Amino acid sequence: MARRPARLPAFALYGETGRSAPTLHVESIESRSRLYDWEIDSHVHHGLHQIVWLRAGPVSALLDESRSEAEGPLAIAIPPAVAHAFRFSPRSDGLVLTLDARRVIEGTEGDDSGLGAALHHLFAAPRVLPVPVHEAERLQQLMNSLHLESRQDDASPVPTWLARSVIWRLAQLARREADGPAREAGRDALYTRWVVLLEAHYQEHWPVTRYAERLGLSTERLNRLVRAETGRNAQALLHER
Repeated sequence: MARRPARLPAFALYGETGRSAPTLHVESIESRSRLYDWEIDSHVHHGLHQIVWLRAGPVSALLDESRSEAEGPLAIAIPPAVAHAFRFSPRSDGLVLTLDARRVIEGTEGDDSGLGAALHHLFAAPRVLPVPVHEAERLQQLMNSLHLESRQDDASPVPTWLARSVIWRLAQLARREADGPAREAGRDALYTRWVVLLEAHYQEHWPVTRYAERLGLSTERLNRLVRAETGRNAQALLHER
């Protein structure tokens, strides 16, 4: 795997310049990595989350400064702006999901699904997540369906629903791996609304007080909510985003 350069290139999709960022894109690992001799050099995606689903085969992954050598089945969660690079092989079989988080969480503000909390938990840090064999087939079916549906009617809501299912299942696996506590449904719904607002307005440099007002909360309560989920306050997450 090539050394990480001092200044990393940024792509919407690796190797493509001048392309607008997709709201949801799925492709096979093979379709892109074989064009580069199975090696994807260090780069970043601004404003985009990415999931690499490796059903089988090897991967050498660099996530920021952490290197991993692993075999599928596994999933790799890459938050926005995290440097990453991969070395695959012709035996590496899987799919890559690239998405704008606003697409998958819009419209969920008022429900208690906990999708916002799931999104944050899965992408709280770059991670390589081993997937038990009994879960791998279910994820493979979801990813295959997502790959197929994403190439159909652009107006269809089905790819969004399937992407939510993938995020939800991987977040549950990540929670079980960490043996984390279950979240209360009401708090999950409120946290989802915070994530929606953050993704929609962080580039407008809203102060924390404005987010709190939109959520009907005091600044102190918003900070308690965010700290309970992440260990940090709302201002820290705004700066990081």
